[in-house]
Amino acid sequence: MFDIMKELSHEALEIIKRMQQNELTESVIYAEIAKFAKGEENKKTLLRLADEERAHYEIWKKYTGIHMKPQKGKVFKYKMIARILGFTFAVKLMEKGEEGAQKEYDLLAAEVAESVHIRAQEEEHEAALLGMLDEESLQYVGSMVLGMNDALVELTGSLAGFTFAMQNTRLIALSGLILGISATFSMASSEFLSAKSEGRNDAFKSCCYTGIAYLITVALLILPYLLLDNSRYMIALFAMIAVVILIIAGFTYYISVAKDEKFKPRFLEMSLISVGVAIISFFVGIAAKHFLGVDL
Repeated sequence: MFDIMKELSHEALEIIKRMQQNELTESVIYAEIAKFAKGEENKKTLLRLADEERAHYEIWKKYTGIHMKPQKGKVFKYKMIARILGFTFAVKLMEKGEEGAQKEYDLLAAEVAESVHIRAQEEEHEAALLGMLDEESLQYVGSMVLGMNDALVELTGSLAGFTFAMQNTRLIALSGLILGISATFSMASSEFLSAKSEGRNDAFKSCCYTGIAYLITVALLILPYLLLDNSRYMIALFAMIAVVILIIAGFTYYISVAKDEKFKPRFLEMSLISVGVAIISFFVGIAAKHFLGVDL
């Protein structure tokens, strides 16, 4: 042990210590998430990942000679993320955070040949294992995206048009709520009939995911109009658009991590469509009020 440590530079030893700590902590995280993950195959996959991380910890321990304990804060953090946002998102987010470790492995390779093998195993085997995870909620992401996209485009445009036409936050919120609830049932029904026509057995679940995503989006978009005074309809409009951008950013980030998709193209596309529709609808509201001579 002494001879191994003597050959290592101070920088290499510090890198190994950090990696040793991470491997142990992640081993515990995988094992903890496996306790409540649904599906026997998912549990087995997570436990295999836990065993691999533990094996890597033992390898690094040969070089440092230090017995470590897992980082309780990090374990708690990822357990909570897994419970709230799903275990697939949690473990992929954790692995995504390790992408910056490539430079450290490159520095280490010059002094510790074994690090090359460990890195190769982590990149290949862990990627394969993560690909085996099968979480029900991710199977219905398409339905959720459909519901959310439709709600964002349709309701953003409607609320923007209502804002200038009505100029009263309560009236705008009431109109948006009636429209949103009606559209929720319409969208969910369409998804149910579409799934049924395709011969799918999960038609009801699919329509539920679509409807829930739509309804949550509706509630968040009309919230600024409910919270602000009647005369502050323009502030409510800008707040609503800000909420739209945040919803798009949050959901797109979730998809990009959980399904390994690129964040920026999808985010820009959805943002431009939603904001563009809002701007057009706002001017439609101005024109409608002017030409129809309606004064609320």
